[in-house]
Amino acid sequence: MDEYKIQCTDGIYTIETKLIGKALLTIPQLNKGTAFTMKERMDFKLIGKLPLKVETLSEQVNRCYLQFKGYKQPYKKNIFLNNLLNYNQVLFYALIVENLVEMLPYIYTPAVGSAVKEFSHEFRMPRGLYISYPDMNFMDTMIDNRTNEDIDVIVVTDGEGVLGIGDQGIGGADIPVAKLMVYTACGGVDPSRTLPIFLDVGTNNKDLLEDPMYIGWRRERLTGDLYDEFIEKFVSSVKKKFPGVLLHWEDFGREKAYENLHKYKDKILSFNDDIQGTGVITAAAVLSVVNITRVPLNQQKIVIFGAGAAGTGIAEQICKAMIQSGISEKKARSLFYLIDKNGLLVSGIDDLNAMQDKYKRTKPEVVNWNKNKSGEYSLLETISQVKPTILIGTSGVSGAFNKKVITEMAKHVEMPAVMPLSNPTYCAEVVPEDLVAWTNGNVLIATGSPFPNVIYKDRNYEISQCNNALAFPGIGIGAMLTKSKVITDNMLYAASIAISDYMSRVGGSNVSLLPTIADSIKLAKIVARAVAAASINDNVNTINIDINNLEKKIEKDFWIPRYLQYEFG
Repeated sequence: MDEYKIQCTDGIYTIETKLIGKALLTIPQLNKGTAFTMKERMDFKLIGKLPLKVETLSEQVNRCYLQFKGYKQPYKKNIFLNNLLNYNQVLFYALIVENLVEMLPYIYTPAVGSAVKEFSHEFRMPRGLYISYPDMNFMDTMIDNRTNEDIDVIVVTDGEGVLGIGDQGIGGADIPVAKLMVYTACGGVDPSRTLPIFLDVGTNNKDLLEDPMYIGWRRERLTGDLYDEFIEKFVSSVKKKFPGVLLHWEDFGREKAYENLHKYKDKILSFNDDIQGTGVITAAAVLSVVNITRVPLNQQKIVIFGAGAAGTGIAEQICKAMIQSGISEKKARSLFYLIDKNGLLVSGIDDLNAMQDKYKRTKPEVVNWNKNKSGEYSLLETISQVKPTILIGTSGVSGAFNKKVITEMAKHVEMPAVMPLSNPTYCAEVVPEDLVAWTNGNVLIATGSPFPNVIYKDRNYEISQCNNALAFPGIGIGAMLTKSKVITDNMLYAASIAISDYMSRVGGSNVSLLPTIADSIKLAKIVARAVAAASINDNVNTINIDINNLEKKIEKDFWIPRYLQYEFG
Protein backbone atom coordinates (compact mmCIF):
# COMPACT_ATOMS: atom_id res chain seq x y z
CA MET A 1 0.00 0.00 0.00
CA ASP A 2 3.00 2.29 0.44
CA GLU A 3 4.80 1.31 -2.80
CA TYR A 4 3.73 4.44 -4.65
CA LYS A 5 1.78 7.67 -4.36
CA ILE A 6 -0.15 9.55 -7.02
CA GLN A 7 0.59 13.28 -6.88
CA CYS A 8 -1.22 16.14 -8.60
CA THR A 9 0.55 19.46 -9.22
CA ASP A 10 -1.10 22.17 -11.30
CA GLY A 11 -3.51 19.60 -12.72
CA ILE A 12 -0.72 17.22 -13.82
CA TYR A 13 -0.76 13.75 -12.25
CA THR A 14 2.47 11.89 -11.58
CA ILE A 15 3.42 8.68 -9.78
CA GLU A 16 6.04 8.88 -7.05
CA THR A 17 7.81 5.64 -6.10
CA LYS A 18 11.11 4.32 -4.79
CA LEU A 19 10.77 0.99 -6.60
CA ILE A 20 13.41 0.36 -9.25
CA GLY A 21 14.42 -2.26 -11.79
CA LYS A 22 12.70 -5.62 -11.88
CA ALA A 23 10.54 -4.77 -8.86
CA LEU A 24 8.91 -1.94 -10.79
CA LEU A 25 8.20 -4.20 -13.76
CA THR A 26 6.44 -6.80 -11.57
CA ILE A 27 3.81 -4.48 -10.05
CA PRO A 28 0.81 -4.43 -12.41
CA GLN A 29 -0.42 -1.10 -11.06
CA LEU A 30 2.96 0.48 -11.93
CA ASN A 31 4.34 -1.46 -14.89
CA LYS A 32 4.37 0.42 -18.21
CA GLY A 33 6.50 -2.12 -20.05
CA THR A 34 7.87 -0.73 -23.29
CA ALA A 35 6.11 2.59 -22.62
CA PHE A 36 8.63 3.68 -19.98
CA THR A 37 10.39 6.75 -21.37
CA MET A 38 14.17 6.86 -21.73
CA LYS A 39 14.37 9.24 -18.78
CA GLU A 40 12.30 6.88 -16.64
CA ARG A 41 14.44 3.96 -17.73
CA MET A 42 17.54 5.79 -16.55
CA ASP A 43 16.00 7.12 -13.34
CA PHE A 44 14.52 3.76 -12.29
CA LYS A 45 17.36 1.48 -13.47
CA LEU A 46 15.32 -0.04 -16.29
CA ILE A 47 17.84 0.66 -19.05
CA GLY A 48 18.76 -2.64 -20.66
CA LYS A 49 15.77 -4.42 -19.11
CA LEU A 50 13.47 -3.44 -21.97
CA PRO A 51 13.76 -3.45 -25.78
CA LEU A 52 15.06 -0.20 -27.26
CA LYS A 53 11.82 1.16 -28.71
CA VAL A 54 9.66 3.37 -26.49
CA GLU A 55 6.07 2.57 -27.41
CA THR A 56 2.84 4.43 -26.92
CA LEU A 57 -0.06 2.86 -25.06
CA SER A 58 -1.90 2.65 -28.37
CA GLU A 59 0.92 0.62 -29.94
CA GLN A 60 0.91 -1.76 -26.98
CA VAL A 61 -2.86 -2.17 -27.28
CA ASN A 62 -2.53 -3.07 -30.97
CA ARG A 63 0.00 -5.81 -30.18
CA CYS A 64 -2.13 -7.23 -27.36
CA TYR A 65 -5.18 -7.26 -29.61
CA LEU A 66 -3.30 -9.37 -32.16
CA GLN A 67 -2.24 -11.74 -29.38
CA PHE A 68 -5.84 -11.95 -28.14
CA LYS A 69 -7.09 -12.85 -31.62
CA GLY A 70 -4.57 -15.69 -31.74
CA TYR A 71 -6.55 -17.62 -29.13
CA LYS A 72 -9.57 -19.51 -30.44
CA GLN A 73 -11.17 -20.93 -27.29
CA PRO A 74 -13.17 -18.51 -25.10
CA TYR A 75 -11.54 -19.92 -21.97
CA LYS A 76 -8.04 -19.32 -23.39
CA LYS A 77 -8.99 -15.75 -24.23
CA ASN A 78 -10.10 -15.31 -20.61
CA ILE A 79 -6.75 -16.64 -19.37
CA PHE A 80 -4.82 -14.34 -21.71
CA LEU A 81 -6.70 -11.26 -20.52
CA ASN A 82 -6.30 -12.15 -16.86
CA ASN A 83 -2.58 -12.72 -17.35
CA LEU A 84 -2.34 -9.30 -18.97
CA LEU A 85 -3.99 -7.75 -15.91
CA ASN A 86 -1.44 -9.59 -13.76
CA TYR A 87 1.45 -7.62 -15.24
CA ASN A 88 0.06 -4.34 -16.64
CA GLN A 89 -3.18 -2.90 -15.28
CA VAL A 90 -3.37 0.20 -17.48
CA LEU A 91 -2.68 -1.76 -20.67
CA PHE A 92 -5.32 -4.33 -19.72
CA TYR A 93 -8.04 -1.72 -19.26
CA ALA A 94 -7.00 0.26 -22.33
CA LEU A 95 -7.37 -2.92 -24.39
CA ILE A 96 -10.76 -3.76 -22.84
CA VAL A 97 -12.20 -0.26 -23.19
CA GLU A 98 -11.11 0.00 -26.84
CA ASN A 99 -12.66 -3.40 -27.64
CA LEU A 100 -15.46 -3.52 -25.07
CA VAL A 101 -18.13 -5.25 -27.13
CA GLU A 102 -15.77 -7.98 -28.27
CA MET A 103 -13.94 -8.55 -24.99
CA LEU A 104 -16.49 -8.10 -22.21
CA PRO A 105 -17.87 -11.64 -22.71
CA TYR A 106 -14.37 -13.00 -22.09
CA ILE A 107 -13.72 -11.22 -18.80
CA TYR A 108 -17.33 -11.43 -17.57
CA THR A 109 -20.22 -13.67 -18.55
CA PRO A 110 -20.23 -16.16 -20.16
CA ALA A 111 -16.48 -17.04 -20.26
CA VAL A 112 -15.95 -16.43 -16.55
CA GLY A 113 -18.16 -19.45 -15.88
CA SER A 114 -15.52 -21.76 -17.34
CA ALA A 115 -12.77 -19.95 -15.43
CA VAL A 116 -14.66 -20.49 -12.19
CA LYS A 117 -14.98 -24.22 -12.82
CA GLU A 118 -11.26 -24.58 -13.54
CA PHE A 119 -10.07 -22.21 -10.81
CA SER A 120 -8.11 -24.70 -8.70
CA HIS A 121 -6.52 -26.34 -11.75
CA GLU A 122 -5.61 -23.08 -13.50
CA PHE A 123 -4.70 -20.99 -10.45
CA ARG A 124 -1.80 -18.68 -11.30
CA MET A 125 -1.81 -15.58 -9.16
CA PRO A 126 -3.90 -14.52 -6.15
CA ARG A 127 -6.04 -11.44 -6.58
CA GLY A 128 -7.97 -9.69 -3.82
CA LEU A 129 -8.52 -11.34 -0.43
CA TYR A 130 -9.43 -14.90 0.53
CA ILE A 131 -11.04 -14.89 3.97
CA SER A 132 -11.55 -18.43 5.24
CA TYR A 133 -13.59 -19.47 8.25
CA PRO A 134 -10.62 -21.18 10.01
CA ASP A 135 -8.86 -17.79 9.92
CA MET A 136 -11.87 -15.86 11.21
CA ASN A 137 -9.98 -14.56 14.25
CA PHE A 138 -7.55 -12.80 11.91
CA MET A 139 -10.29 -10.94 10.01
CA ASP A 140 -8.92 -7.46 10.68
CA THR A 141 -5.37 -8.55 9.88
CA MET A 142 -6.42 -10.04 6.54
CA ILE A 143 -8.25 -6.88 5.52
CA ASP A 144 -5.22 -4.83 6.57
CA ASN A 145 -3.13 -6.98 4.19
CA ARG A 146 -5.00 -5.63 1.16
CA THR A 147 -2.91 -4.11 -1.62
CA ASN A 148 -4.80 -0.83 -2.03
CA GLU A 149 -5.12 1.61 0.87
CA ASP A 150 -8.36 3.50 0.11
CA ILE A 151 -11.34 1.43 -1.00
CA ASP A 152 -14.60 2.73 -2.49
CA VAL A 153 -16.22 -0.56 -3.52
CA ILE A 154 -15.90 -4.17 -2.39
CA VAL A 155 -17.40 -7.07 -4.31
CA VAL A 156 -17.80 -10.13 -2.11
CA THR A 157 -19.07 -13.68 -2.64
CA ASP A 158 -19.11 -17.03 -0.89
CA GLY A 159 -19.40 -18.90 -4.21
CA GLU A 160 -22.61 -20.77 -3.42
CA GLY A 161 -24.78 -19.48 -6.26
CA VAL A 162 -22.40 -18.75 -9.13
CA LEU A 163 -24.17 -17.70 -12.34
CA GLY A 164 -26.34 -20.64 -13.40
CA ILE A 165 -23.81 -23.27 -12.31
CA GLY A 166 -24.34 -23.27 -8.56
CA ASP A 167 -21.87 -23.99 -5.77
CA GLN A 168 -18.32 -23.60 -7.07
CA GLY A 169 -16.48 -23.17 -3.77
CA ILE A 170 -13.19 -21.29 -4.05
CA GLY A 171 -13.72 -20.96 -7.81
CA GLY A 172 -16.26 -18.27 -7.02
CA ALA A 173 -13.32 -15.98 -6.23
CA ASP A 174 -13.15 -15.15 -9.95
CA ILE A 175 -16.60 -13.55 -9.81
CA PRO A 176 -15.75 -10.48 -7.67
CA VAL A 177 -12.64 -9.94 -9.81
CA ALA A 178 -14.75 -10.00 -12.99
CA LYS A 179 -17.40 -7.71 -11.53
CA LEU A 180 -14.80 -5.14 -10.55
CA MET A 181 -13.31 -5.29 -14.04
CA VAL A 182 -16.74 -4.20 -15.32
CA TYR A 183 -17.01 -1.46 -12.69
CA THR A 184 -13.75 -0.04 -14.06
CA ALA A 185 -14.14 -0.71 -17.80
CA CYS A 186 -17.77 0.43 -18.04
CA GLY A 187 -18.12 2.67 -15.00
CA GLY A 188 -14.77 4.40 -14.74
CA VAL A 189 -14.19 3.26 -11.16
CA ASP A 190 -10.50 3.61 -10.27
CA PRO A 191 -9.23 0.00 -9.96
CA SER A 192 -6.84 1.06 -7.19
CA ARG A 193 -9.90 1.84 -5.05
CA THR A 194 -11.58 -1.56 -5.45
CA LEU A 195 -11.28 -4.82 -3.53
CA PRO A 196 -12.52 -8.31 -4.49
CA ILE A 197 -13.13 -10.64 -1.53
CA PHE A 198 -13.94 -14.33 -1.36
CA LEU A 199 -15.45 -15.72 1.84
CA ASP A 200 -14.45 -19.37 2.09
CA VAL A 201 -17.08 -21.18 4.14
CA GLY A 202 -16.63 -24.57 2.48
CA THR A 203 -18.52 -26.15 -0.40
CA ASN A 204 -21.21 -28.77 -0.92
CA ASN A 205 -19.91 -29.58 -4.39
CA LYS A 206 -18.80 -33.21 -4.06
CA ASP A 207 -16.65 -33.08 -7.17
CA LEU A 208 -14.63 -30.26 -5.65
CA LEU A 209 -14.34 -31.92 -2.25
CA GLU A 210 -12.97 -35.03 -3.92
CA ASP A 211 -10.61 -33.15 -6.24
CA PRO A 212 -7.01 -33.38 -4.92
CA MET A 213 -6.23 -30.08 -6.66
CA TYR A 214 -8.95 -28.15 -4.82
CA ILE A 215 -7.39 -25.21 -2.95
CA GLY A 216 -10.35 -24.03 -0.89
CA TRP A 217 -11.44 -25.09 2.60
CA ARG A 218 -12.17 -28.79 2.11
CA ARG A 219 -15.37 -29.31 4.09
CA GLU A 220 -19.12 -28.92 3.64
CA ARG A 221 -20.55 -25.43 3.82
CA LEU A 222 -21.14 -23.72 7.12
CA THR A 223 -24.77 -23.18 8.03
CA GLY A 224 -26.81 -21.66 10.82
CA ASP A 225 -25.24 -19.68 13.64
CA LEU A 226 -21.64 -20.41 12.60
CA TYR A 227 -22.24 -18.94 9.15
CA ASP A 228 -24.15 -15.95 10.52
CA GLU A 229 -21.42 -15.22 13.05
CA PHE A 230 -18.79 -15.29 10.30
CA ILE A 231 -20.74 -12.88 8.07
CA GLU A 232 -21.45 -10.58 11.00
CA LYS A 233 -17.77 -10.41 11.86
CA PHE A 234 -16.87 -9.74 8.22
CA VAL A 235 -19.36 -6.88 7.84
CA SER A 236 -18.30 -5.36 11.16
CA SER A 237 -14.66 -5.44 10.14
CA VAL A 238 -15.38 -3.90 6.73
CA LYS A 239 -17.50 -1.15 8.25
CA LYS A 240 -14.79 -0.38 10.79
CA LYS A 241 -12.08 -0.15 8.13
CA PHE A 242 -14.16 1.56 5.40
CA PRO A 243 -17.24 3.24 6.89
CA GLY A 244 -18.40 4.71 3.57
CA VAL A 245 -17.66 1.75 1.28
CA LEU A 246 -20.16 0.20 -1.13
CA LEU A 247 -20.46 -3.49 -0.26
CA HIS A 248 -21.59 -5.33 -3.38
CA TRP A 249 -22.87 -8.85 -2.59
CA GLU A 250 -22.58 -11.30 -5.47
CA ASP A 251 -23.51 -14.94 -6.19
CA PHE A 252 -24.54 -16.01 -2.71
CA GLY A 253 -27.05 -18.87 -2.44
CA ARG A 254 -30.62 -17.69 -2.84
CA GLU A 255 -31.51 -17.93 0.85
CA LYS A 256 -28.32 -16.24 2.03
CA ALA A 257 -28.56 -13.59 -0.69
CA TYR A 258 -31.83 -12.26 0.70
CA GLU A 259 -30.90 -12.77 4.34
CA ASN A 260 -27.61 -10.89 4.04
CA LEU A 261 -29.06 -8.03 2.01
CA HIS A 262 -32.04 -7.62 4.34
CA LYS A 263 -29.92 -7.85 7.48
CA TYR A 264 -27.16 -5.45 6.46
CA LYS A 265 -28.67 -3.00 3.94
CA ASP A 266 -29.32 -0.42 6.66
CA LYS A 267 -26.01 -1.05 8.47
CA ILE A 268 -23.62 -0.60 5.56
CA LEU A 269 -24.20 0.67 2.03
CA SER A 270 -25.18 -2.62 0.37
CA PHE A 271 -26.10 -3.75 -3.11
CA ASN A 272 -26.89 -7.24 -4.37
CA ASP A 273 -26.53 -7.49 -8.12
CA ASP A 274 -28.29 -10.85 -8.41
CA ILE A 275 -31.37 -9.40 -6.76
CA GLN A 276 -31.31 -5.66 -7.41
CA GLY A 277 -29.11 -5.34 -10.50
CA THR A 278 -30.90 -8.11 -12.36
CA GLY A 279 -34.19 -6.60 -11.27
CA VAL A 280 -33.22 -3.14 -12.53
CA ILE A 281 -32.10 -4.21 -15.99
CA THR A 282 -35.07 -6.56 -16.46
CA ALA A 283 -37.48 -3.87 -15.30
CA ALA A 284 -35.89 -1.58 -17.89
CA ALA A 285 -36.55 -4.24 -20.56
CA VAL A 286 -40.16 -4.54 -19.40
CA LEU A 287 -40.60 -0.76 -19.61
CA SER A 288 -39.31 -1.01 -23.19
CA VAL A 289 -41.88 -3.75 -23.88
CA VAL A 290 -44.56 -1.30 -22.72
CA ASN A 291 -43.18 1.40 -25.03
CA ILE A 292 -43.16 -0.94 -28.03
CA THR A 293 -46.44 -2.80 -27.54
CA ARG A 294 -48.36 0.10 -25.98
CA VAL A 295 -49.82 -2.33 -23.47
CA PRO A 296 -49.72 -0.51 -20.09
CA LEU A 297 -47.81 -1.97 -17.15
CA ASN A 298 -51.02 -2.66 -15.26
CA GLN A 299 -52.21 -4.88 -18.10
CA GLN A 300 -49.08 -6.99 -18.35
CA LYS A 301 -49.15 -10.56 -17.00
CA ILE A 302 -45.74 -11.92 -16.14
CA VAL A 303 -44.62 -15.52 -15.64
CA ILE A 304 -41.17 -15.99 -14.09
CA PHE A 305 -39.67 -19.46 -14.37
CA GLY A 306 -37.09 -19.74 -11.61
CA ALA A 307 -38.02 -18.17 -8.27
CA GLY A 308 -34.59 -17.88 -6.70
CA ALA A 309 -32.74 -14.66 -5.85
CA ALA A 310 -32.73 -13.44 -9.45
CA GLY A 311 -36.34 -14.36 -10.21
CA THR A 312 -37.84 -12.84 -7.09
CA GLY A 313 -35.52 -9.82 -7.39
CA ILE A 314 -36.85 -9.24 -10.90
CA ALA A 315 -40.43 -9.58 -9.68
CA GLU A 316 -39.80 -7.04 -6.91
CA GLN A 317 -38.24 -4.46 -9.19
CA ILE A 318 -40.97 -4.71 -11.84
CA CYS A 319 -43.60 -4.72 -9.11
CA LYS A 320 -42.21 -1.47 -7.70
CA ALA A 321 -42.21 0.05 -11.18
CA MET A 322 -45.89 -0.87 -11.47
CA ILE A 323 -46.63 0.78 -8.13
CA GLN A 324 -44.79 3.89 -9.32
CA SER A 325 -47.09 3.90 -12.37
CA GLY A 326 -50.09 4.29 -10.08
CA ILE A 327 -51.50 0.86 -9.23
CA SER A 328 -51.74 -0.65 -5.76
CA GLU A 329 -49.20 -3.11 -4.40
CA LYS A 330 -51.90 -5.79 -4.18
CA LYS A 331 -52.85 -5.31 -7.83
CA ALA A 332 -49.21 -5.26 -8.91
CA ARG A 333 -48.35 -8.54 -7.15
CA SER A 334 -51.45 -10.17 -8.68
CA LEU A 335 -49.89 -9.76 -12.14
CA PHE A 336 -47.01 -12.16 -11.35
CA TYR A 337 -46.87 -15.96 -11.52
CA LEU A 338 -43.64 -17.45 -10.18
CA ILE A 339 -42.59 -21.04 -10.82
CA ASP A 340 -39.84 -22.81 -8.91
CA LYS A 341 -38.70 -26.39 -8.27
CA ASN A 342 -42.14 -27.23 -6.83
CA GLY A 343 -44.03 -25.76 -9.77
CA LEU A 344 -46.17 -22.64 -9.47
CA LEU A 345 -45.82 -20.97 -6.07
CA VAL A 346 -49.14 -21.67 -4.35
CA SER A 347 -50.39 -21.48 -0.79
CA GLY A 348 -49.53 -24.66 1.08
CA ILE A 349 -45.96 -25.06 -0.18
CA ASP A 350 -43.92 -25.30 3.02
CA ASP A 351 -40.44 -24.07 2.15
CA LEU A 352 -41.17 -20.67 0.58
CA ASN A 353 -38.87 -17.89 1.71
CA ALA A 354 -40.11 -14.42 2.61
CA MET A 355 -39.72 -13.08 -0.93
CA GLN A 356 -41.39 -16.05 -2.60
CA ASP A 357 -44.24 -15.88 -0.11
CA LYS A 358 -45.21 -12.43 -1.45
CA TYR A 359 -45.98 -13.93 -4.86
CA LYS A 360 -47.75 -17.18 -4.03
CA ARG A 361 -51.17 -17.73 -5.59
CA THR A 362 -54.14 -18.84 -3.54
CA LYS A 363 -55.64 -22.29 -3.94
CA PRO A 364 -59.01 -20.95 -5.18
CA GLU A 365 -57.17 -19.24 -8.06
CA VAL A 366 -55.92 -22.57 -9.38
CA VAL A 367 -58.81 -24.82 -8.42
CA ASN A 368 -59.59 -25.59 -12.07
CA TRP A 369 -55.98 -26.02 -13.17
CA ASN A 370 -54.49 -29.39 -14.06
CA LYS A 371 -51.58 -30.78 -12.04
CA ASN A 372 -48.78 -32.88 -13.50
CA LYS A 373 -47.76 -36.34 -12.29
CA SER A 374 -45.76 -34.78 -9.47
CA GLY A 375 -48.79 -32.91 -8.23
CA GLU A 376 -47.47 -29.52 -9.40
CA TYR A 377 -48.74 -26.81 -11.69
CA SER A 378 -46.27 -26.86 -14.58
CA LEU A 379 -44.91 -24.09 -16.74
CA LEU A 380 -47.03 -25.18 -19.72
CA GLU A 381 -50.20 -25.31 -17.62
CA THR A 382 -49.44 -21.87 -16.20
CA ILE A 383 -48.93 -20.43 -19.68
CA SER A 384 -52.18 -21.99 -20.86
CA GLN A 385 -54.20 -20.67 -17.93
CA VAL A 386 -52.60 -17.23 -17.45
CA LYS A 387 -51.96 -16.24 -21.09
CA PRO A 388 -49.00 -14.07 -20.08
CA THR A 389 -47.62 -11.18 -22.08
CA ILE A 390 -44.11 -11.63 -20.67
CA LEU A 391 -42.17 -14.84 -19.90
CA ILE A 392 -38.89 -14.60 -17.98
CA GLY A 393 -36.45 -17.42 -17.30
CA THR A 394 -33.97 -17.46 -14.40
CA SER A 395 -33.97 -21.22 -13.82
CA GLY A 396 -30.70 -22.36 -15.38
CA VAL A 397 -32.71 -25.14 -17.07
CA SER A 398 -31.61 -25.33 -20.69
CA GLY A 399 -34.50 -25.81 -23.13
CA ALA A 400 -37.23 -25.21 -20.54
CA PHE A 401 -39.01 -22.84 -22.94
CA ASN A 402 -39.73 -25.50 -25.56
CA LYS A 403 -41.84 -25.20 -28.68
CA LYS A 404 -45.06 -26.20 -26.87
CA VAL A 405 -44.56 -23.50 -24.25
CA ILE A 406 -43.73 -20.75 -26.75
CA THR A 407 -46.44 -21.58 -29.30
CA GLU A 408 -49.02 -21.78 -26.51
CA MET A 409 -47.98 -18.33 -25.33
CA ALA A 410 -48.03 -16.91 -28.87
CA LYS A 411 -51.62 -18.15 -29.38
CA HIS A 412 -52.93 -15.54 -26.99
CA VAL A 413 -50.56 -12.57 -27.36
CA GLU A 414 -49.86 -10.61 -30.53
CA MET A 415 -46.29 -9.73 -29.56
CA PRO A 416 -45.11 -11.81 -26.58
CA ALA A 417 -41.91 -10.86 -24.77
CA VAL A 418 -39.64 -13.79 -23.87
CA MET A 419 -36.52 -13.33 -21.77
CA PRO A 420 -34.32 -16.41 -21.24
CA LEU A 421 -31.94 -14.82 -18.75
CA SER A 422 -30.03 -17.81 -17.37
CA ASN A 423 -26.33 -17.88 -18.05
CA PRO A 424 -23.79 -19.04 -19.08
CA THR A 425 -25.08 -19.47 -22.62
CA TYR A 426 -25.65 -23.21 -22.37
CA CYS A 427 -28.10 -22.65 -19.48
CA ALA A 428 -30.46 -20.47 -21.53
CA GLU A 429 -34.09 -21.62 -21.39
CA VAL A 430 -34.38 -21.14 -25.17
CA VAL A 431 -32.20 -19.81 -27.97
CA PRO A 432 -33.34 -16.72 -29.92
CA GLU A 433 -33.27 -18.49 -33.28
CA ASP A 434 -35.97 -20.91 -32.11
CA LEU A 435 -38.00 -18.13 -30.51
CA VAL A 436 -38.15 -16.19 -33.75
CA ALA A 437 -39.04 -19.26 -35.83
CA TRP A 438 -41.72 -20.57 -33.42
CA THR A 439 -43.49 -17.18 -33.29
CA ASN A 440 -43.09 -16.38 -36.99
CA GLY A 441 -41.01 -13.40 -36.01
CA ASN A 442 -43.60 -11.84 -33.71
CA VAL A 443 -41.62 -11.77 -30.49
CA LEU A 444 -39.61 -9.42 -28.28
CA ILE A 445 -36.42 -10.96 -26.91
CA ALA A 446 -33.89 -10.21 -24.22
CA THR A 447 -31.30 -12.80 -23.19
CA GLY A 448 -28.95 -13.20 -20.26
CA SER A 449 -25.92 -14.18 -22.33
CA PRO A 450 -24.85 -12.63 -25.63
CA PHE A 451 -26.42 -14.15 -28.76
CA PRO A 452 -25.91 -13.14 -32.40
CA ASN A 453 -28.70 -11.43 -34.30
CA VAL A 454 -31.19 -13.69 -36.04
CA ILE A 455 -32.01 -13.46 -39.74
CA TYR A 456 -35.54 -14.70 -40.39
CA LYS A 457 -37.43 -14.22 -43.66
CA ASP A 458 -34.90 -11.59 -44.75
CA ARG A 459 -35.39 -9.60 -41.57
CA ASN A 460 -32.65 -8.88 -39.04
CA TYR A 461 -33.70 -9.35 -35.41
CA GLU A 462 -31.43 -7.60 -32.91
CA ILE A 463 -31.13 -9.74 -29.78
CA SER A 464 -30.96 -7.50 -26.74
CA GLN A 465 -28.82 -8.76 -23.88
CA CYS A 466 -30.27 -8.22 -20.43
CA ASN A 467 -26.76 -7.66 -19.15
CA ASN A 468 -26.31 -6.38 -15.62
CA ALA A 469 -23.23 -4.54 -16.87
CA LEU A 470 -25.69 -2.00 -18.28
CA ALA A 471 -26.99 -1.32 -14.77
CA PHE A 472 -24.72 -2.01 -11.80
CA PRO A 473 -21.76 0.25 -12.71
CA GLY A 474 -24.04 3.29 -12.91
CA ILE A 475 -25.91 2.32 -9.75
CA GLY A 476 -22.63 1.93 -7.90
CA ILE A 477 -21.19 5.22 -9.18
CA GLY A 478 -24.36 7.10 -8.25
CA ALA A 479 -24.41 5.66 -4.72
CA MET A 480 -20.69 6.30 -4.19
CA LEU A 481 -20.90 9.80 -5.64
CA THR A 482 -23.30 10.94 -2.92
CA LYS A 483 -21.88 8.63 -0.23
CA SER A 484 -25.42 7.35 0.12
CA LYS A 485 -26.43 5.78 3.44
CA VAL A 486 -28.54 3.15 1.67
CA ILE A 487 -29.67 2.27 -1.83
CA THR A 488 -33.36 3.10 -1.89
CA ASP A 489 -36.15 1.73 -4.07
CA ASN A 490 -36.35 5.11 -5.78
CA MET A 491 -32.65 4.95 -6.68
CA LEU A 492 -33.15 1.54 -8.31
CA TYR A 493 -36.31 2.67 -10.10
CA ALA A 494 -34.46 5.75 -11.36
CA ALA A 495 -31.85 3.41 -12.88
CA SER A 496 -34.50 1.39 -14.73
CA ILE A 497 -36.16 4.52 -16.07
CA ALA A 498 -32.82 5.97 -17.18
CA ILE A 499 -31.98 2.82 -19.15
CA SER A 500 -35.42 2.58 -20.77
CA ASP A 501 -35.49 6.29 -21.61
CA TYR A 502 -32.03 6.04 -23.15
CA MET A 503 -33.27 3.20 -25.35
CA SER A 504 -36.23 5.30 -26.45
CA ARG A 505 -33.93 8.20 -27.38
CA VAL A 506 -31.26 6.28 -29.28
CA GLY A 507 -33.78 4.20 -31.19
CA GLY A 508 -32.47 1.19 -33.07
CA SER A 509 -34.61 -1.66 -34.28
CA ASN A 510 -38.28 -1.43 -33.34
CA VAL A 511 -37.98 -4.69 -31.41
CA SER A 512 -34.80 -3.89 -29.44
CA LEU A 513 -35.50 -3.74 -25.73
CA LEU A 514 -32.16 -2.60 -24.33
CA PRO A 515 -29.03 -0.65 -25.24
CA THR A 516 -25.98 -2.60 -26.33
CA ILE A 517 -22.67 -3.07 -24.54
CA ALA A 518 -21.28 -0.48 -26.95
CA ASP A 519 -23.43 2.05 -25.08
CA SER A 520 -22.38 0.88 -21.62
CA ILE A 521 -19.83 3.62 -20.79
CA LYS A 522 -22.13 6.43 -21.85
CA LEU A 523 -25.05 4.68 -20.16
CA ALA A 524 -23.18 4.24 -16.86
CA LYS A 525 -22.81 8.02 -16.58
CA ILE A 526 -26.51 8.57 -17.33
CA VAL A 527 -27.60 5.94 -14.80
CA ALA A 528 -25.16 7.32 -12.21
CA ARG A 529 -26.64 10.79 -12.58
CA ALA A 530 -30.20 9.47 -12.15
CA VAL A 531 -29.27 7.35 -9.13
CA ALA A 532 -27.32 10.17 -7.46
CA ALA A 533 -30.23 12.56 -8.01
CA ALA A 534 -32.62 10.03 -6.46
CA SER A 535 -30.25 9.66 -3.49
CA ILE A 536 -30.34 13.42 -2.94
CA ASN A 537 -34.11 13.58 -3.39
CA ASP A 538 -34.55 10.74 -0.88
CA ASN A 539 -32.25 12.59 1.53
CA VAL A 540 -29.93 9.61 2.01
CA ASN A 541 -26.81 11.36 0.71
CA THR A 542 -24.14 12.09 3.32
CA ILE A 543 -22.19 14.68 1.34
CA ASN A 544 -23.60 17.83 -0.23
CA ILE A 545 -23.50 17.92 -4.01
CA ASP A 546 -25.37 20.37 -6.20
CA ILE A 547 -27.82 18.21 -8.14
CA ASN A 548 -27.20 20.43 -11.18
CA ASN A 549 -23.48 19.64 -11.18
CA LEU A 550 -23.69 15.85 -11.03
CA GLU A 551 -22.59 15.39 -14.65
CA LYS A 552 -19.42 17.43 -14.11
CA LYS A 553 -18.59 15.50 -10.95
CA ILE A 554 -19.12 12.15 -12.69
CA GLU A 555 -16.88 13.16 -15.60
CA LYS A 556 -14.19 14.48 -13.25
CA ASP A 557 -14.04 11.26 -11.23
CA PHE A 558 -14.29 8.89 -14.22
CA TRP A 559 -11.09 6.83 -14.37
CA ILE A 560 -9.53 6.46 -17.82
CA PRO A 561 -6.63 4.05 -18.50
CA ARG A 562 -3.54 6.13 -19.25
CA TYR A 563 0.10 6.14 -18.27
CA LEU A 564 1.36 8.78 -15.86
CA GLN A 565 4.83 10.26 -15.60
CA TYR A 566 7.09 8.79 -12.92
CA GLU A 567 9.15 10.59 -10.32
CA PHE A 568 11.60 9.01 -7.89
CA GLY A 569 10.77 9.58 -4.24
